[in-house]
Amino acid sequence: MAIENIEMPKLGESVTEGTIEKWLVKPGDRVNKYDPLAEVNTDKVTAEIPSSFEGTIKEIIVQEGETVEVGVVVCTIEVEGGNASQTAEAQTVKEEPSKEMPAAGSQKPSASVKREKGKAAGRYSPAVLRLAQENDIDLTLVEGSGKEGRITRKDLMKLIESGEIPTATAESSSSSSSSSSEVFAEPAKQVSPSVSARTQEAVPVGAGDIEIPVSGVRRAIANNMLRSKHEAPHAWTMIEVDVTSLVNYRDSLKTEFKQKEGFNLTYFAFFVKAVAQALKEFPMMNAMWAGDKIVQKKDINISIAVATEDALFVPVIKHADELTIKGIGREINDLASKVRSGKLKSDEMQGGTFTVNNTGSFGSVQSMGIINYPQAAILQVESIVKRPVVMEGGMIGVRDMVNLCLSLDHRVLDGLVAGRFLARVKEILENVTKENTSIY
Repeated sequence: MAIENIEMPKLGESVTEGTIEKWLVKPGDRVNKYDPLAEVNTDKVTAEIPSSFEGTIKEIIVQEGETVEVGVVVCTIEVEGGNASQTAEAQTVKEEPSKEMPAAGSQKPSASVKREKGKAAGRYSPAVLRLAQENDIDLTLVEGSGKEGRITRKDLMKLIESGEIPTATAESSSSSSSSSSEVFAEPAKQVSPSVSARTQEAVPVGAGDIEIPVSGVRRAIANNMLRSKHEAPHAWTMIEVDVTSLVNYRDSLKTEFKQKEGFNLTYFAFFVKAVAQALKEFPMMNAMWAGDKIVQKKDINISIAVATEDALFVPVIKHADELTIKGIGREINDLASKVRSGKLKSDEMQGGTFTVNNTGSFGSVQSMGIINYPQAAILQVESIVKRPVVMEGGMIGVRDMVNLCLSLDHRVLDGLVAGRFLARVKEILENVTKENTSIY
């Protein structure tokens, strides 16, 4: 029998570590190749770790809730053939992170020793840098539990939640000033406390209160929303659209379409198609802020928000401008089904360039969305409601009306281009009719 290692996979660009959210197997379980072994959470996605082998689970090395770097062995599998020489190697990987940790009852390392360990740990991951900057943490005073003393996101979250945040003192600032440029990509900024730290300080827990642990998915959502609000100056605008013709056209097709295609033709598919078409005409809306430059994206990949009972996922419709209304409808249906069945893959949440959120499905008529960082805008499609409207000639008629609410990053976009973009989306939607619009 041979012992094979299963490592923490890289689940996206710039992803350097992941947290084991839940093990789906236990030692002794028999697994086939590609069977899901564990649910893992990163800053960007929640996904499953598949088995690379057929065999029996030998050992669970990384426990639930632990955060480890990409490439670290998380479990071992016993497969037929070979020998078990790799067992010792797997055990070494398991024990390695603890080498830097002080023994129970030992003297706490001095600040200077911690700084040396911080320097030795090398470059920090983007997640660690961001948390340090958001909470004014001096990383040279933090002991890392990762491989070779690397500081992980879990290390910082423990400090934040304990309230014992090490900040730079005069002595540490002077001694580390010469090397600070090697540690940080940019100077640390004084910003608001993290979500967890602020909540613990502000919310007393009384008798009968229910404390709900923050899951990895919920923490990732919170961190991304916090980053978006901190870094992107949000502006907001809204436009009113008469979609009476669109509603009549879709309603005339829905029954036949469902029988023929096997899924529902939703209003949302028409809205996503209109946005994709308008993005081709106003490519600046399909851009991102990149510090010293603005990156205007070539591909039009529409992110859509899909909610579960306790989390929000944002899968992506790739090349939406090249799809028909039927094609977009199928993508919406398939992605939503994968989210709710837990089968959404990490690459299906990557590469979004603009977000369209169907807030109207909950009855909302007006909202201000937080931009899906690093995109430059998010469009909220509100509920379609019947309202009396003054028509041409002074007549009053009952029309199907919808509000489209746009949040934009004012570093990238100004009111002029945003207004013209919304006006174009409005024009497209108000001219959806049986005569000039094909769903195929």
